[in-house]
Amino acid sequence: MQKSLQVWQFIYNCLQQATPAILLYVVESKGSSPGRQGFFMAVNRNGEMEGSIGGGIMEHKFVEMAKEQLRQTDEHTTGGSIKKQIHDKSAGSNQSGMICSGEQTIILLSITEKDETVVKSIISSLQQNKNGTLTLSPGFISFEDKIPAKNYKFQFHTEQEWIYREKTGYKQQLFIVGGGHCALAFSKLMQDLDFYITLYEERENLNTLVKNEFVHEKLIVDDYSALGNLIPSGPDCFIVIMTFGYRTDAIALRSLLQKQYRYLGVLGSKTKMEKLFDEFRIEGIDEAGLQNIYTPIGVSINSQTPAEIAVSIAAQIIQVKNRVV
Repeated sequence: MQKSLQVWQFIYNCLQQATPAILLYVVESKGSSPGRQGFFMAVNRNGEMEGSIGGGIMEHKFVEMAKEQLRQTDEHTTGGSIKKQIHDKSAGSNQSGMICSGEQTIILLSITEKDETVVKSIISSLQQNKNGTLTLSPGFISFEDKIPAKNYKFQFHTEQEWIYREKTGYKQQLFIVGGGHCALAFSKLMQDLDFYITLYEERENLNTLVKNEFVHEKLIVDDYSALGNLIPSGPDCFIVIMTFGYRTDAIALRSLLQKQYRYLGVLGSKTKMEKLFDEFRIEGIDEAGLQNIYTPIGVSINSQTPAEIAVSIAAQIIQVKNRVV
């Protein structure tokens, strides 16, 4: 999210300096594209730029295209163009020069003084860690505080008639239960991965909790049984339980079993978790719900230290997040 904020601040600075700029946005991607849907950047008339639409020869080509467009138009010109790129040299047209076999649709949209209020609103929303809706269409950019139902939506009719909407701000929420050494290392790693991170802990003066400056919120709870009322349900919710012991793991997990989530994992040995799951089965807890829990947590890399454990968990979460659902 910080990278997005940097691009919009760059655009705002261009507007303040009366320097024409063009927004380049990946509005659709398929297959092995280097830049996924939602990647964006900006280029100004001076050749300065911020952000990325995927890098490599494809990005270089579009940057040069934007520079040429800026040389041929004045600062009051508005409009936008849309380009499809096919990463396959056997394609009859729209070849990108790459061979990774994916496809992208990229727009080039001029940003002018009329867009200053919209850009300021986007920056303000991102700075406050809020969500909203960005809308792009030919010659038009808008923003509203309303949160859309989908993270991305692209509708194409013709090159002169298309619309793209995106949920701005953090698209995923990560809830960490427990504030020990593993949570500290995990929070540090996850801060750059576009998650809004909330950490829950029972021990207010825990040293590792005090040192944790990587999460957005730190909340002290009297008892982990309250988590069911604190953590929301949703397809963009990721939950990691890593408390200091078996008893607190059980309390936290039991309080969250009825929630809807994208990912729920518990840090603990295989033996400990099998024992806990046996207790849940005796209580009559649905087996299907237990099968959706990731434990032992993380990908298998024989991790030993808190930093290595953090890497393994982060890798598993990224794998789940990027899986097509």
